[in-house]
Order: sequence, then C-alpha cells, then structure tokens
Amino acid sequence: MKRLIIPFIATLALPVQAAAIAQLKAFVAGTQTVSAQFEQTVTNQKHREQAHGTLEISRPGKFRWSYAKPFEQLIIGDGKRLWIYDKELAQVTSRPLDSALGSSPAALLAGSNAIERNYTLKEAGTADGLEWLNATPRQADNTFQSLKMGFSGNTLKEMRLGDSFGNTTQIRFTSVTKNPVLPAGSFSFNPPKGVDVLSE
Repeated sequence: MKRLIIPFIATLALPVQAAAIAQLKAFVAGTQTVSAQFEQTVTNQKHREQAHGTLEISRPGKFRWSYAKPFEQLIIGDGKRLWIYDKELAQVTSRPLDSALGSSPAALLAGSNAIERNYTLKEAGTADGLEWLNATPRQADNTFQSLKMGFSGNTLKEMRLGDSFGNTTQIRFTSVTKNPVLPAGSFSFNPPKGVDVLSE
C-alpha cells in the first residue's frame, strides 16, 4: 500500500473568542517555532491508514516530521530542499523545497506570510467543539482540493484535507508547544550510508 505523507502543523496563541481566520493569520505573523505530536488518518474508497509521530517547525521553510508507526519515515525541510527518508525501503527522495511544496498546507504553515495569495479563506462556523475555517486553493493544479482547520483554546487542534487522488486526511494535534527553542540540527539531513538517493 502506498504511504500517504502530508507534512504540516501549527499552533496559535490568541484570545479564546477569536475567529478561526484571525487565529490563522496571527499564527503566520507571530509564531516562529512549533513542536507537537500528531495522529493522522488517511482514508479512501479502498483503504484506511493510521499513523502517528512528532513534528517540529521553524519558520520560514524548515520542518521535521517523524513518523513512528506504522512505518518509520522522516520528512525534513531544511529551507532549501525537501528530504523524505523511508527507513524500511532504504530510500531517500530529495527535491527543491519550493517546487515540492508549492501552495500546499505545509508551505502555508511553515513558509511565507502569503496566505491569501494562495488560498481563499472563509469562516466555517463551530463544530465538534472547534472553530473552523475553509481554505480553498486559488490554483486549480494544487494537490489539495479542500482544507479545513479547527481551533480551540488558542491552539490548532485538527486539520481535514481532501486531495485530487480521492483521499481524505484527518490530522489531530496534541502536546503542542508554541515558540520552543529547537536545535538547528533538527532541520538538517545527511542520507545514511547504503541507501538509494533519488534527487531532482
């Protein structure tokens, strides 16, 4: 089964009553680093895949997603390149970060401040105890066709995505820490000896 990887995460520190769009904009404007744990579920008509792990973000453009189960994978954005290391397959994929992310949610949360340049934002009300927004990509060729973000207690708690391959992804975040001090080495990657490296 093909593994479905969607690296992105953030947290916010805002008044409890703030609407979702205001919280997202404040995060992009003021949050430089984030650490958290995540649980991810990807479903389509044939499969349901669950994964969990930890992540770190250092804006702009640096992030580290570490998948612990069911497969060990490491995804690193070092500011210039995106690295995906699949331990089981002994394979590393590397490509320029800008072309790899485009206007994806990872670029939105870990990249520049140009949220509304790439997405149309709309308040989506309250559901499941969270304040939601819809973010619709402005580019028709964007991989993600829909993106919802849910907030509660000053923190991004959940993201729901629909992609052009018919997958629905739900990511729930826990143990979120805003602006921690993160080691610079977290965002560098050197391929282990003996692995295949596919590079663009």
